[in-house]
Amino acid sequence: MPVATTTASPAGAERVSARVRVQKFGTFLSAMIMPNIGAIIAWGLVTALFIPQGWWPDEHIATVVGPAITYLLPVLIAYTGGANVYGTRGGVVGAFGVMGIIMATSDPLFIGKDGHASPMFLGAMIMGPLTAWTMKKLDSLWEGKIRPGFEMLVNNFSAGIWAMVMAVAGMFLLAPVVLALIAGLGDAVQFLVGHDILPLTSIVIEPAKVFFLNNAINHGVLTPLGIQQASGSAGKSVLFLLEANPGPGLGLLLAYMAFGKGVSRASAPGAAIIHFLGGIHEIYFPYVLAKPRLVAALVLGGMTGVFTNVLLGSGLIAPAAPGSIIAILANTERHSYVGVVLSVLLAALVTFAVAAVLLRTDRSDDIDLAAATADMEARKGRKSSVAGHLAGGAAAGTALAADRPIHAIVFACDAGMGSSAMGSSVLRRKVQAAGHRDVTVVNKAISTLQDEWDLVVTHQDLTARAQQRTASATHVSVDDFLSSPRYDEIVDLIDRTNRSGGTRAPAPATVVDPSPGAGASAADTAAAPVVAGSGVLGREGIELHGQARTRDQAIDEAGRLLVVQGSVDDAYVASMHEREESVSTYMGNLLAIPHGTNEAKGSIRRTAMSFVRYDQPISWNGSDVRFVVGIAGAGDDHLSLLSRLAGVFLDDAQVARLEAARTPDEVEQVLAAVQV
Repeated sequence: MPVATTTASPAGAERVSARVRVQKFGTFLSAMIMPNIGAIIAWGLVTALFIPQGWWPDEHIATVVGPAITYLLPVLIAYTGGANVYGTRGGVVGAFGVMGIIMATSDPLFIGKDGHASPMFLGAMIMGPLTAWTMKKLDSLWEGKIRPGFEMLVNNFSAGIWAMVMAVAGMFLLAPVVLALIAGLGDAVQFLVGHDILPLTSIVIEPAKVFFLNNAINHGVLTPLGIQQASGSAGKSVLFLLEANPGPGLGLLLAYMAFGKGVSRASAPGAAIIHFLGGIHEIYFPYVLAKPRLVAALVLGGMTGVFTNVLLGSGLIAPAAPGSIIAILANTERHSYVGVVLSVLLAALVTFAVAAVLLRTDRSDDIDLAAATADMEARKGRKSSVAGHLAGGAAAGTALAADRPIHAIVFACDAGMGSSAMGSSVLRRKVQAAGHRDVTVVNKAISTLQDEWDLVVTHQDLTARAQQRTASATHVSVDDFLSSPRYDEIVDLIDRTNRSGGTRAPAPATVVDPSPGAGASAADTAAAPVVAGSGVLGREGIELHGQARTRDQAIDEAGRLLVVQGSVDDAYVASMHEREESVSTYMGNLLAIPHGTNEAKGSIRRTAMSFVRYDQPISWNGSDVRFVVGIAGAGDDHLSLLSRLAGVFLDDAQVARLEAARTPDEVEQVLAAVQV
């Protein structure tokens, strides 16, 4: 991603690493809660409407409230957490494993007849993933050692026995720990409320949101505690509004609308709509990252909102996710509408006033919103769902235009090797098929670019960086390297501009760049033989039923197969993760091709690739992937491999054959052309 880099001290590196670890932990927690928000909201609505204190009391419908909060929701969360770790098998054992801790904190046998059941959201978030992870480790002990015909028997009974063991362990070992933890956290919240210092939490929460640490706070602490409060006699919780209040973000964007400059001022109204109505708070983060002192405005606004809710005793009955004003009002407790609405309005007003002063006294030029957006995505660790509203370049959905004929096109990426080689190969074929023989398409590293190109194509995460080096070129952003509709738009653009003529001379047929990592034309390298050694793809490198459920697990799985083939050492697998943090290796057509960095070339012993197919698609930065092909190319072999792989995965018939393959031999037959 386009992030400015400096030589960091070990202490600085440790701080960055700690931030990344907290982000990943928050994402892990969020991945358990967010898929079940609909069920949590359903419970909240039933509670608000049909309990004796609700809008339309109904004793029959109200019977759903207790079982849902005590049993259903924790089981759903445990299942989701287990499935994230170990697929359906992990979800099933995780769902049963949590039953022990649920019963130990709700059944009269444990808590007495007059005791109050404790909703086990926190216990579910621990026991679900833990049971699945230990099940996965146990399965690995006898993997490949079971006699044919006994697989189902062993798998079913091992899952049943281990789920029972974990349920009993949760009942007697984990339940007391979790109860003590919840009590401690609850006491901390009560201390903040009792001493009228709950608003001070905004000092942590508002900056944490901008640095994407909020998931760990929100889903790890606030949501479980908030649900516990809402399920008690209070029937509501202010904790749901500590992070979700859209007032501070709205006030900031209104200040930019009134006192901003240039692009930031022009983009602020659209961002405000996305933030306030859509509930996507990250849309305003780049405005803060570009001018960090604006965090003060957010903190003061957040404190105002929390203070208002505490003063008026207002709260929500369930989490508001996303943090849209619509979701907030839908989950507001019936007697809290005045307080909640005032908390949003006053938070927005205070943030606007402080931000207005800061912006009016700022004599600097307009902010670089594209660079700030790129910085935000770097901190987030993945592409923003709303970055297209802020980032520069010709993003998807924007009509392409150029002020001169197009003869020289460069597809640029971080190192000029992996994704750009495949993207340039696909685009070159389309350009040549359209009859534009005078147009060259090459791949290069962004760091080697000079302002000499007619058109520059980059992954949307890298467009801002490319624009800085090639300001006069037409820039096109893509997020799909194989089948992006932008390629056809580029061909149409060439048809229009080149037919209308121009003064720029055609580029030479071949552009050679001797700089390391830049890469010559992939058309040239595609014809070069691959040094296969003992085979680029062997049967030991093929897995037809991948077990990974996340992107990082899939990279590990593909990398492990490269190691098994003797192609690379473990350091190369680590570099595959490093590459993924730089820019996504998702290629489109259900395909991802993780590969190492240029600096990891020394870890490659010979050219090879691995192939993993997944029965169910996994999420790769928000896109579905069923095929993961790990690449390790000695020298420039990776360029040839990528070019040939592009040819295979652009052919729907070949993709269908890979989907239907039942043996490694069938996969080898389809990919035979890649190994020539």
